[in-house]
Amino acid sequence: MSTRVVDVRGRAVGVIEAGGGNALVYLHDIADVHAARSGLFPFHEALAREFRVVAPAHPGCADSDENDDIETIEDVVFHLLEALDVLGIDAFALVGAGVGGWLAAEFAVRHPVRVSRLVLLGATGLYVPDQPIGDVFMAAQSTDGGKYPDFRRMLFADEDGAEALALFPDGRGEIANEMLRYGTFRFLSRVGFRPPYLYNRTLRDRLYRYDRPALVVWGREDRLAPVAHADAYVDGLGDARIEMLEGAGHSTWIERPGEVASLVAGFLKA
Repeated sequence: MSTRVVDVRGRAVGVIEAGGGNALVYLHDIADVHAARSGLFPFHEALAREFRVVAPAHPGCADSDENDDIETIEDVVFHLLEALDVLGIDAFALVGAGVGGWLAAEFAVRHPVRVSRLVLLGATGLYVPDQPIGDVFMAAQSTDGGKYPDFRRMLFADEDGAEALALFPDGRGEIANEMLRYGTFRFLSRVGFRPPYLYNRTLRDRLYRYDRPALVVWGREDRLAPVAHADAYVDGLGDARIEMLEGAGHSTWIERPGEVASLVAGFLKA
């Protein structure tokens, strides 16, 4: 694994790279690299044994500069386009988790010829009537003097599981990790702080523009992005299939790293 900071039109963008072979661009979520911990997780390490994994940090997250010009997800798509140009990555597989999945879908419908295959892991981004995305901003507020059960419950099937508590412990965590989470929520507030949160109403009608193979992976117990959003992605994309993980929550790549990595790698190599 290597880390570096690249200059994108005067703005720093933090990038983690690992592995070799065909390029796989990974866009992160909340319980994820750049957002909850600085290094790669077992899921990413498993993918790096098969691909060249390139994981840029969203604006304001980890080592990436905050960008005051970003107001909408469209602005982030253009930022990502510029970053990939600087990195010299023209054609690639695109894997996005949660809000990173939203960004991946927005990028794919605008630049389909650059994305060989698309993988969405519990992606937010869609407006689905009567199935709102969870209010993660409210859930992230502590209760009972510094406990975060609601936040963990939104991101994991078992809010008291080892993975959930390791990433988001009750009380004050390590300062470095707290700062990562702070930066992530500043980014989320820029693009998604509009009820029902973390969505672009026009995206669903644009999904047809990406007609290459796509894989949608979802946890049955996802309390951030309801299962109806998985169905909406599959219905809207031109050539998509779904893998539903029973007993898993939103952060499937943390809860089931080996299983999800195997699904993703198998799909990308098919």
